[in-house]
Amino acid sequence: MVTVIWETWLQPGSEQEGLALTQRIWSDMTSFDGYVSHSLLVDGDNGQHLLVVSTWLDRTYPDRALQDYAGAEPVQQITPLLARPRNRWVLTERSTQPV
Repeated sequence: MVTVIWETWLQPGSEQEGLALTQRIWSDMTSFDGYVSHSLLVDGDNGQHLLVVSTWLDRTYPDRALQDYAGAEPVQQITPLLARPRNRWVLTERSTQPV
């Protein structure tokens, strides 16, 4: 399994629309192969800052979803609301047990 974290910074005044579009994007993600789950987190100190922490079966699935969904309507709608390009991290959990 892999964890993919998306960081979004929205322009001032676009918080409600940006949050709604982010929710729509991640609702769509649930239908992609390899999707397991996600959590949408809103920064309690700055509503313009969102994080989505998602879980996928392996790296190929979120990479394919990113490619296939890049031109989708919600992505086109949220892009002008961004204060900066979104960041994406793909993480794999490693055991903390000694080998």
